[in-house]
Amino acid sequence: MIRKPPPFKNSLSYLNKTMAFYYQQINNQQQLLNGIKVVLPKTLADQARHCVIKENKLLIYTESATWASQLRFYEEIILSAINNLSRTRILTMQTKIINTLAINRVSNIRKPKLPSYEKIKSLQVDSMAIEDAELRNSLQRLSVTLERLFNTN
Repeated sequence: MIRKPPPFKNSLSYLNKTMAFYYQQINNQQQLLNGIKVVLPKTLADQARHCVIKENKLLIYTESATWASQLRFYEEIILSAINNLSRTRILTMQTKIINTLAINRVSNIRKPKLPSYEKIKSLQVDSMAIEDAELRNSLQRLSVTLERLFNTN
């Protein structure tokens, strides 16, 4: 008789206290963010991206310094709304900027401007004629490095 393999069980269907803790944290932060957005004007509420409570401080994340300064004007209103929702007493608020430009810049890493192959070879040849041994060795090492970089690009 051929035995049927047991059905595959999704890893999230197992009881996992660590994952459950993190999901609970995410849900709490989402509820707090929704509580903040309720008391803010619509245009400003759309700019509040995330919030986190760290000790007795509320951190609100937004995408620009302009929106961060606008959020600071509503600090008292936000703190009173959060203190009604949170178990811990929040004393201060801080706005943080999510740097989306840095994420986009990762793919646009600048590459060094290398001299042409002819100039690298000229540097190698010309360095042989230099009498100072330390300078000659430095220029030769430089030309070897430049040639290696030129060949990898």
